[in-house]
Amino acid sequence: MSKLEIKNLHVSLEDTHIIKGFNLSVKRGEVHAIMGPNATGKSTLAYTIMGHPKYEVSGGDIQVDGNSILEMAPDERSRAGIFLAFQYPVSIPGVTVANFLRTAVNAKRRYSDPSQKDISILEFRKLLKSKMDLLEMDYSFGGRYLNEGFSGGEKKRTEVLQLAVLEPSFAILDETDSGLDIDAIRIVSEGVNALKGPNMGVVVITHYQRILNYLQPDYVHVMYDGRIVESGGEELAVQLEEHGYDWVREKYGHPEAA
Repeated sequence: MSKLEIKNLHVSLEDTHIIKGFNLSVKRGEVHAIMGPNATGKSTLAYTIMGHPKYEVSGGDIQVDGNSILEMAPDERSRAGIFLAFQYPVSIPGVTVANFLRTAVNAKRRYSDPSQKDISILEFRKLLKSKMDLLEMDYSFGGRYLNEGFSGGEKKRTEVLQLAVLEPSFAILDETDSGLDIDAIRIVSEGVNALKGPNMGVVVITHYQRILNYLQPDYVHVMYDGRIVESGGEELAVQLEEHGYDWVREKYGHPEAA
């Protein structure tokens, strides 16, 4: 079975050691939630998996199906089946959602088969509309410039639309619930639920249990001081929601003392 594996990962940013021996194994079809207080390395982990050049991997490995991806550029990692939904998606004026997605689909097709022709406009429109129907999105979204003038909820729904169209093997959702009201969280979660399944593994990075009420993860992990310190089921997320992270700090000490 296809697997994303992170092995004893160590990551630094500008000489600051942030990820400190992180381990995680995600199979297709599984949903993993990573929770933790601020400044514990959750977003650093997401960016490192995607290959952000600012983050330096000083130890360990990230593998997809047993093959290291550390030497791959971000676009190569994307074509290899990894998707990152940003916490703060950027706007790209002048580029419509439809054109952006068609370009991405063609890049993925050429990666899997260099002889494959670009997807036709007619075929792509059919694909895009089917995914919009799945996510209950208005077709007018396709003609709008990517994230320009979008509300927070619209930006996150557009990220889920990208996820639907590209159909990656592994999706990393970096605080997708950040800045969303409860209705927007429900809508975005329902979109992810419609897409998850045997062909896609999902890693949800979040502070709060509320999005997990909808996504119902198979595993919940607590990240603290750059590594996973606790793992369990949904009951662990409920415990964090009820009691916060003080018990984690008491059990594992303060990062400054680590």
